[in-house]
Amino acid sequence: MQASNWNAMGALGAQALKHMDRSRKARGDMLDRAGYGPQQTPSTVLHTEPGLALRRYGAPADITANGGPAVLIVPAPIKRPYIWDLSPEVSVVRRWLEHGYRVYLAEWLALPDTHDHFGLDDYGDHLLAACRRAIAADGGPDQVVVAGHSLGGILAAIHACLYPDAVRATILLESPLHFSPASNCFARLVDATPHARPIAETFRQVPGVFLNMMSALAEPQAFQWERWTDRWLSLTDPHALATHMRVERWTHDEFPLPGRLFTEIVESLYRNDAFMQGKLVVGARTIGPADLRSPLLSVVDPRSKVIPPEALEPFHDATASPRKRVLHYEGDVGVNLQHVGVLVGRNAHARIWPRIFDWLDGKDVHAA
Repeated sequence: MQASNWNAMGALGAQALKHMDRSRKARGDMLDRAGYGPQQTPSTVLHTEPGLALRRYGAPADITANGGPAVLIVPAPIKRPYIWDLSPEVSVVRRWLEHGYRVYLAEWLALPDTHDHFGLDDYGDHLLAACRRAIAADGGPDQVVVAGHSLGGILAAIHACLYPDAVRATILLESPLHFSPASNCFARLVDATPHARPIAETFRQVPGVFLNMMSALAEPQAFQWERWTDRWLSLTDPHALATHMRVERWTHDEFPLPGRLFTEIVESLYRNDAFMQGKLVVGARTIGPADLRSPLLSVVDPRSKVIPPEALEPFHDATASPRKRVLHYEGDVGVNLQHVGVLVGRNAHARIWPRIFDWLDGKDVHAA
């Protein structure tokens, strides 16, 4: 699609999509009323600024007693972060707490149109650095584990590259870090668009519904048909169906991307593969996989068409991490969208997360 066509959409098209965003939010509210809202762990907001709220999980007595390591969870900046804390039995937040960690989460907040200038340097550098300062002020350790899923993994990897001495370990969960035709289901859409800037300029804040539409066009099997199949397979298992419906509620709980961040993701990462090539410009720095020097654990789903292993493993292999490990997640029933199964799937919580904690504790004898 030509840039002039994007501009022709104008304010009317942008407002129409924003209205669709509001409709999706109303459907999410309906699912809340039906009992499918998240069952979240108590938390306290330690720090806020435009675009960010830092949450600390656990009761105050638990935090005071827990002087152990800290984890900073980095969600994807397109939906609400409670996918990490969906319900007690499938809460990654609770798994970290159970293993003695101080648990913090960078909750991305929607920004007004006037803040469309926020980009990778804000999300991957400044805002996460503000989180670390707040963690230190909270009595946390100087080094933190950073853990990110999907686009959140890109931000976690950027921060680990920029601040290697501040990162105890990096956990990347189905994160797209290498973009080639074989590893990128969005390649055709990106190739069909001359440049992402006209889209960003049309919206200023690119609506979540637009991002959902592009995802469904790029990979209809994963974002549409597999979800219906998962619902059908979940019908005879009340627990699986409840998780499926809670994820369904979460899929309607998105917010827009700042125009500059959208442009940099599409152009620097998806089109030019700048991070993998060691050419990603973040503020005054140029970084690549060789700058990631913390211990590294990556989780991939060999069956995934959204983030296949080819989207993460070459980056993982190219890092300078002294100790690294790749784990394979084999999927679940009842997760709605397999891409988030590593966070909410029963198999993931029974098999993958114990291995992650063993690796962090140095008990994984197979770790390279």
